Amino acid sequence: QVQLAESGGGSVQFGGSLKLSCAASGFTVSSACMGWFRQRPGKEREGVAGLDFDGATSYRDSVRNRFTISRDDNQNTLFLQMSSLKPADTGMYYCAADPSRSALCVLGCSSPGCPNEAEDFNYWGQGTQVTVSS
Repeated sequence: QVQLAESGGGSVQFGGSLKLSCAASGFTVSSACMGWFRQRPGKEREGVAGLDFDGATSYRDSVRNRFTISRDDNQNTLFLQMSSLKPADTGMYYCAADPSRSALCVLGCSSPGCPNEAEDFNYWGQGTQVTVSS
């Protein structure tokens, strides 16, 4: 049974840092397409960062160079290191997995007409709240 459990959210001030974790079970993170999504207040769920089985990463333009997605194969855990946080980063953050790698593992499209990246992911965690105050 596939399970994803996020942790590490919290409240920080502008410019602060947080590290989110996603403990996975029922599949191997290093063999899957993994992603972090967020849902900001009043917005649609959006892809933030992706990590493919071969280590290839992808990021939303607004978080590039501030967020880093990584994994620990021994712990079967996905991470999202977030730095230089802004109030615009406030939202619920979700870990997602596509063990079958059914689609191209690239996240973070923010242009008009982008596909719904969430549709490619079969499994989701419960989410962890991130709040950034100015």
